[in-house]
Formats: sequence, structure tokens, C-alpha cells
Amino acid sequence: MNKKETHCLLCAQPLQSAPSWKTLLTKQFPPCICQKCASRFERNTTTSALYQYNDAMKDYLHQYKFLQDVALAKVFRQELQDQFKHEKSPIIPIPMHPLKQKERTFSHMEELLKAAKIPYFQLLEKTTAETQSSKNREERLQTASLFQLLPSVTVAYKEYVLFDDIQTTGTTLRHATEILLQAGAKNVRSFTLING
Repeated sequence: MNKKETHCLLCAQPLQSAPSWKTLLTKQFPPCICQKCASRFERNTTTSALYQYNDAMKDYLHQYKFLQDVALAKVFRQELQDQFKHEKSPIIPIPMHPLKQKERTFSHMEELLKAAKIPYFQLLEKTTAETQSSKNREERLQTASLFQLLPSVTVAYKEYVLFDDIQTTGTTLRHATEILLQAGAKNVRSFTLING
């Protein structure tokens, strides 16, 4: 097997990666960041999120979302694949408002799932272009509903899993959960990449 040299998506240092039988047989993704960069991310201790919000994660989100570096969707693909590969409930990424998506050029939640080869469904649409990060805690808690069902969508009486990048006050996930439950969902769980 030949060694293939690629570069860390975060620090651009060369990555030496030789395909192994384990990687091929277990369908693992090849690494796309170096060990030094990977070690800067702090794993979360609860089952509802993969990572804690720290300086490394702040830098990652800025580069990925605001500098529109869509290649960074691959950084956590193995962890997301491991998390969701046995999930039986439909996964619903938290949507962006169309104006925000046009501004950022891609849906960061959907790209994370695509990179990890996780099937997902979109049942919701965002009703406001205003971001939760622009509000303080009190304003977030008093926000009017952020979502509505997409036209002609039917919500089945079953469990759904909402997926978002970061949970701080939980307002976004709470609003999306309420819409799905009101539309007939049996139960709604949530999972985030980061616990803020």
C-alpha cells in the first residue's frame, strides 16, 4: 500500500497516511487533521454532544461558517459517522434561513452530515434570518418561534433526532422540537456537535 501525503485542513502541516486494512475493512475515513490539531478539541462528557466549546472549537467554527471553508465539514466526519451509524430515527438538521444560506454559500449542518455520509431529512424551515448568536441569553429565551414546517411536509408519529452545531441556551432546539411535536411527532431527541 502506498503512502499518500495530504495536509491537515486546520494547520496545513503534511499528513502521512498509509491506508491500512483496518481503515479499508471498517470503512473508516482517512484522517484529515493532524494529531496536534485533533488534541486541541475537548470531548464532551455527556451523550448529547461530541465536544465542548473551547478556543480550538471557536477557531474552527469561525473558519468553517464565517470564512466559508466548506472543506472543514470533513473534520468531524468519523466522530459523526460513529455517533449516527446505528441511528434508526430520521435525522433532521437545523435549517438555515435562505438569506443566510445564500450569504454563507452552503448549509453548514447539512454539509457536516454529507461529509459523514449520514442520511438526513429536512422537515423545517427557518422563519427569521436573525441569528441566535447575535442575542443575549434573555433575548434568546424570549424569542418568537424560529421555525415552521416546510410546505406539504407530513410529520409521522415516530421519533426524530434534531442535529445542530452548538447548543448554548437550547432555544433553537426547543423551538424546533415544539414544531415537530405539534405536527404529530411521537418524540424528539437532539444531538449537537458542540455543547456551548
